[in-house]
Amino acid sequence: MPDYHDLQSVVALSYGDGTRRGYGAFDLNLIALELPDRRGRASIALSMVRDLLGNWGLDRPNFGTERWNPLGALIPERSKVVIKPNWVYHAPKGPGSMDSLVTHTSVIQAVLEYVALTRPSTITVGDAPLQGCDFGKLAGAAGLDAISLWGRERGVPVDIVDFRRTVSPGGRLAGRRREDARPLDRFVPFDLGDESSLKPLDRDAAKFRVTAYDPDLLNATHNPGHHKYLIAREVLEADVVVNLPKLKCHMKACLTGALKNLVGINGHKEYLPHHRKGGSGAGGDCYPGVPLWKEWMEGALDTVNRAGEGRLLRSGLGRLLAACRKFAALAGADDNLEGAWYGNDTVWRTCLDLNRILNYGSVDGRLMPIPQRTIINITDAIIAGEGDGPLRASPVHAGFLTGALNAAAADYVHARLMGLDPERIPIVREAFEKRSRPLADFGPDEIRLRAEASDLRGSDAMPVRFFVPPRGWRGHCELRSQDAPVEAYVASV
Repeated sequence: MPDYHDLQSVVALSYGDGTRRGYGAFDLNLIALELPDRRGRASIALSMVRDLLGNWGLDRPNFGTERWNPLGALIPERSKVVIKPNWVYHAPKGPGSMDSLVTHTSVIQAVLEYVALTRPSTITVGDAPLQGCDFGKLAGAAGLDAISLWGRERGVPVDIVDFRRTVSPGGRLAGRRREDARPLDRFVPFDLGDESSLKPLDRDAAKFRVTAYDPDLLNATHNPGHHKYLIAREVLEADVVVNLPKLKCHMKACLTGALKNLVGINGHKEYLPHHRKGGSGAGGDCYPGVPLWKEWMEGALDTVNRAGEGRLLRSGLGRLLAACRKFAALAGADDNLEGAWYGNDTVWRTCLDLNRILNYGSVDGRLMPIPQRTIINITDAIIAGEGDGPLRASPVHAGFLTGALNAAAADYVHARLMGLDPERIPIVREAFEKRSRPLADFGPDEIRLRAEASDLRGSDAMPVRFFVPPRGWRGHCELRSQDAPVEAYVASV
């Protein structure tokens, strides 16, 4: 692996003041001598990715020449490369849009342009969306054919892969599931055991839940002394993983960025604890307090999820529960039954386990003492999402991209750019924990933010705007001091 330790605590920023038009904007006069199409009209994403790599300081001596290969030091020639976008679902819900739901295809293509300069042996673009996602509809709505077309035109083969082992056609609570959508030999099982961030919750392991999934199957993979995951083999065989998240607020984790995006390297939802059954007053973390009607609904959910495929009970209870939740929402009651609040003490642990596997995991299913692959994080926030993400995030024309070699550093800066306090968000705060296999070997106070000619402390990053947090997090995640919005920040850099 190349030596780039001096960049581990660096987060690069590209801010496009012309991106209020979103991804439909163009740079009409881009000059990029390093690329095959060197001059003329280019997508705003390509222009901003190029600006980002320049601000990062990658291959600085050759910038502006035909020899500039900014990712060359990070991706050796003939590397196996996996690009991991956020392809969570095929359609937004509520006020959302595809632009605030998934990593935009123009950003993926722009990154591919610079990955191709390194002459990799293989490029795989893949994710494990929600089991109810229709991948064909996702491909159409997100324009994924453009990626394959780009590869054919450039003579660079690109494989687009759905990493899921199990899918649920129709995506309904009462719908049928199709197992073995992908052969088991395309995955590598891990059991982190005592190395897992979930280890402190072993006493409550029987309470682990994922909404709309059989709790018995989840309890088979996570129980005292065992914390198992099922990782796409392509990811572990890769020399380099390019993590391309969409920046959004998230109902369970507060925000989804570089750290949370790695849920999509796991091929089966029933390996992913999201919360613990019960309210905070009864030893769970699904919701605050001990409301009796929620306890009843959780019990009913368990019955539905255990009922098996196609059974009348599953179908009938599924419809009843959906109706109850709608009634609760209409009555103004909190309808959270999935750990969507600031007291969720489970989901961040699952996410950090997956980050540790990506960093230290070998293809034989063991955690090694040193990192096993290069990870490059480039986050799409040209249009980001606020509110009740990930599926109902309202679009925010945030207008920026970030780049980092460390996901914890990236999300620390992301939180501040969103007007959120990283110290109040467990998935970010706990990523800096000192461990034998750390996710960051530096503290938040050592993060540097590079934007154009400026080099600032990460803690000096001021909000692009104050994102509306998810309902269950409001009042518990915001920056305590309301710093100046981005206009003042951009002027300073």
